[in-house]
Amino acid sequence: MQSITPLSKYLIESAEITEQENGIYSYPIPHITAGMQANIDLFGHPKWRRDYLKPDRYTEALKARWQKAIGSWDDNIVVDIGCGPGNLYATVGGSPSLLIGVDISQGTLEIAQEVGYVPLLADAHHLPFIDAFADLVVLNATLHHCDDMAKVLAEAARLVRPGGILVTDNDPQVTAWNWKGLGLLLRKIRQHRAYWIVARKPYVATSRQRLATEIHNQKPGDGITTELYYQVLKPLDFTVTTYPHNHNLGAEVLQGELGRAPWTVRVPQRLSGIDPNSQGAAQSIMCIAERALRN
Repeated sequence: MQSITPLSKYLIESAEITEQENGIYSYPIPHITAGMQANIDLFGHPKWRRDYLKPDRYTEALKARWQKAIGSWDDNIVVDIGCGPGNLYATVGGSPSLLIGVDISQGTLEIAQEVGYVPLLADAHHLPFIDAFADLVVLNATLHHCDDMAKVLAEAARLVRPGGILVTDNDPQVTAWNWKGLGLLLRKIRQHRAYWIVARKPYVATSRQRLATEIHNQKPGDGITTELYYQVLKPLDFTVTTYPHNHNLGAEVLQGELGRAPWTVRVPQRLSGIDPNSQGAAQSIMCIAERALRN
């Protein structure tokens, strides 16, 4: 294996990493699934990858929530899995000693590199890193874009050092999106190509492709659960805490507050027999998991 700086210290010996002319590091992906290809295509779209870093995309609420969850990034080794164009670090800020961004879309990694990430093109199911080297591993709106959420979560956990932290957020909670009847009909209308054209978002007007990227949010009964976090992480020596929440709340999420979903979510929930004010109706679940120190 050739020496790759600054990643070489943290790579498994068998990892065949190459560096492209644009400075992006690459780890071979043996098999690309249909869902992975949809993510590569959409998130590498020239319009989307720039647009997603606009200030109105990521709010003060998200910034406050993540800063409360992780504290300071300063002087930490951080791995951001499914980093996209780098929106999480661009929002939260800090001075990590090493900030690695992993994604399967080269187009989006080019932007993440500008934000400050060391970019690695790789499959989140199979990462080339050694065990237990990162102070902080984060996944923001990533798990539901992956074919096997449990496998990606376990792979992310593998990288966390004893005493380190794993944080995930913004993956759809199953019970919040289990829409039925008229509620489900409204969802289908919003997923139709014509809706996005009317909404003047033509670059997302390939709505079938957009939906294809959200592998675990395409139909009722799929998405993230608190049970999955506990099932995967507790056997790996993590203390797990989960916080269901709607997206309008900041640090209050970690005090157990749920917030209020927009009417575009609350109305279909009502029509589906879901109480919009219940924990199960919260749009997402934030998970904060700390790995136990070894004796």
